[in-house]
Amino acid sequence: MNFSVIIPARYASSRLPAKLLKDIYGKPLIQLTYENAMSSNATQVIIATDDERIRKVCESFGATVCMTSDQHTSGTSRIAQVLNELNIADDEIIVNVQGDEPMLDPKVIDQVANNLYKSKLQMATLCEPVLDKDQYLDPNCVKVVFDKAGKALYFSRSPIPYFRDEQDFDLLLCHKHIGIYAYRSEFITRYLQMPSSRIEQVEKLEQLTVLNEGFDIHIENACGDTGFGVDTQDDLDRVISALAPSNKG
Repeated sequence: MNFSVIIPARYASSRLPAKLLKDIYGKPLIQLTYENAMSSNATQVIIATDDERIRKVCESFGATVCMTSDQHTSGTSRIAQVLNELNIADDEIIVNVQGDEPMLDPKVIDQVANNLYKSKLQMATLCEPVLDKDQYLDPNCVKVVFDKAGKALYFSRSPIPYFRDEQDFDLLLCHKHIGIYAYRSEFITRYLQMPSSRIEQVEKLEQLTVLNEGFDIHIENACGDTGFGVDTQDDLDRVISALAPSNKG
């Protein structure tokens, strides 16, 4: 099974401008994400950006970069342009790795690609156990429930499943969605033609349109570390602390 990794990478960020170029022990954040992707079994890793500053930095450490339009409103649409520019086959499995995920275990990237291939569903993604009740209640933590066959039933910022009786609260039933996706090239094009569902608009979760259109999303717990994404300076400080040389080995 062959698959490609595409990393959408934009310079602008409302909460932490230029976050992908922030230094982490001598390397820009985007380089750590790229190196992890290169350590997976992907046949190619491509960084998709609309910014010359990101292009120059990424090419300096040997990355393949595809320049894209600055009009994209999502990473998925940026990936679609790459597929068109590079004439990637319709049946190629594409893994979308967010550029601000510098701690993602390469095994996790392989896992989501393999799950898409084996399940034969339209999309695949991953989750991990919710840590505690505070995280369960946090709207910034996207929760997911899924059936016994590994098909996602719903994603929400609200606490799901909801425990009607407090004494029934069970963390084993609570899962946090991890924002990594695998899909075949042709499905990305089809997805971008879907009208945004009202449920996506209110939850601000793109994957809900896929479910609303009747397509299935495979999901299971990640097999390795996922770390955490970088959206704020506090997130960046956490990454720097976690990756400190004294913590290795």
